[in-house]
Amino acid sequence: MSPPDAPPRRPAGGREPDETDLAALARRHGLTVSGARPSLIEYTRRLWDRRHFITAFATAHLTARYSQAKLGQVWQIMTPLLNAAVYYFIFGVLMGTKHGVPDYVPFLVTGVFVWTFTASSITVGTRAISGNIGLVRALHFPRASLPVALALQQFQQLLFSMGTLVGILLLVGVYPHPSWLLAVPVLLLQALFNTGLSMVMARLAARTPDIASLMPFVLRTWMYVSGVMWSVDHLLSKGDLPHAVIVALECNPAAVYIDLMRFALIDSFTAAQLPPHVWALATGWALLAAVGGFIYFWKAEETYGRG
Repeated sequence: MSPPDAPPRRPAGGREPDETDLAALARRHGLTVSGARPSLIEYTRRLWDRRHFITAFATAHLTARYSQAKLGQVWQIMTPLLNAAVYYFIFGVLMGTKHGVPDYVPFLVTGVFVWTFTASSITVGTRAISGNIGLVRALHFPRASLPVALALQQFQQLLFSMGTLVGILLLVGVYPHPSWLLAVPVLLLQALFNTGLSMVMARLAARTPDIASLMPFVLRTWMYVSGVMWSVDHLLSKGDLPHAVIVALECNPAAVYIDLMRFALIDSFTAAQLPPHVWALATGWALLAAVGGFIYFWKAEETYGRG
């Protein structure tokens, strides 16, 4: 019998073993191709095993992001607030979109905070692979850890900023109500949706880096049609839009999560009758993006870091 480390026996006839013989030998001893993509179930298990790394990576990025700024993490709050102030002046005052919208200040601020969560998750997703290429090439780990960690970072940042949003609501006379508890499932569904989009963008940008430069224009357009600064319901009530446009506006995932958060937090919206399809849409978008984005990212696992 040949020793374990002996080279494969030369087949009868004296010829050298070909690739078929070597592949059969490798399979017999349980060897696999280096960098091969694991099965979806195995990949999910490995990702779960890295959950502590994902949490630590997200927290470290959140801390480092503002470490060089004099105001530090205050910018987590100031950025959406400054955006809200600009939008209030341009759209609320100059363009008059606040007319016909009750509680316009909490309406606007809530929309800005919720939209910023989605937009920033997509933006960091485009840099998940390219921005950590040294880590990707040096270590072996599920690459989905990176977009998931960066999406978690944005979720942590949103939770930090929610205290400011609550403070603004109290200042303008919107007080706690049992419906505020609905904000928890809304944020969880939106976090799932954002994580799925982050994984999709991570794969796309890993192949085509120019996507990162294009995304600000795409996100700006998406924001304008999502009812951040104006009321989608007020526009739809006019009844002069084509049916396809109405369906697109009603099913827009960003608008769905914004509407649900306004329904949870603002009294004048809580008193209104929320269409039953909104919660179904929010859940459907979250599951579609999370599951679909995860599978889409996994299918290219062995290509990340090459080239």
